[in-house]
Amino acid sequence: MMTVLDTSCLPPAERTTAWAETTALALVTTRFRFPDPANFGAHIRAMALGPVQLSAISYAQLVCYRSPRLIRESDPELYQIAVITSGRQGIEQARHHTVLGPGEIVLYDSSRPFEASARGPGNCGSLVLQFPRRLMPLPDHVVAPLCGTALGAADGVGHVFRQTLASLAQAEPDLTAPDRHRLGTTVVDLAAAVVARRADRTTALPPETRTTTLYQQITAFITRHLHDTGLGPATVAAAHSISPRYLHRVFQVHGRTVNGFIRRERIARCRRDLADPLLRATPVSAIGARWGFPRASDFTRAFRTATGMTPTEYRSLHRHGDDGTRP
Repeated sequence: MMTVLDTSCLPPAERTTAWAETTALALVTTRFRFPDPANFGAHIRAMALGPVQLSAISYAQLVCYRSPRLIRESDPELYQIAVITSGRQGIEQARHHTVLGPGEIVLYDSSRPFEASARGPGNCGSLVLQFPRRLMPLPDHVVAPLCGTALGAADGVGHVFRQTLASLAQAEPDLTAPDRHRLGTTVVDLAAAVVARRADRTTALPPETRTTTLYQQITAFITRHLHDTGLGPATVAAAHSISPRYLHRVFQVHGRTVNGFIRRERIARCRRDLADPLLRATPVSAIGARWGFPRASDFTRAFRTATGMTPTEYRSLHRHGDDGTRP
């Protein structure tokens, strides 16, 4: 993500003004009150995902509000969905007043007045996904009643949504433009699924959105259970109350196979651990067993097929500064 603002680089007297000006450009225009302006500090990083934007924000205590007048002067017609990462934060919109803590999700609309507050203790933080309202695959009569309300916490699709945003916030900077656009579509579909679940209207989601959301939930489940030697299409399908045939169809839509995805993710974890100098004393076979390869011979064969070398060769080459891959 690109750093848009870091007030620690500015004189204290300029920080609140810089924050107001930057958020008007990076987010939406609002007015602010600062309980302790002399000690105010904030940081914004942002990533463009096609027409979608993800922002990671940290800020000291403040109150902001978006009035009907500001909306008349400038309204980009955006939905914003925030995942609270630290502090206690409040939002009031559409006659709803909600106080949220870390892990909770809240929805708000740039076309409706709102007031928000960051209450601490210490700095508050959030991951904010914003996108044009026209991209929301749900009708306004489903979304509008939920503005200013908590959408959920750590379970189900909400967990997948939060983990996806957190992963994107740590993503490598060399994503291609098509990658970014595809990821933008994915996170909007996940956001819609969070809203639909809160509204008890999952049937209102378009079929392609439901398929994308299910795929993200399944892949998140797989990555949490890579250590399970019994992980396979049958167990994955049963965990999601679908048939193995339908599971394979979901993966085919995304150009992948279930077994191929499991194998790729396991090998990726093994490569990471084999290259970790802190795990140098851990036997190669133990690393394979940790990620679902209980038989050393199976691990060696799968790793060689994927990388062109044995796990031992990979570790040795990486130890001497090689990137661990072969043409």
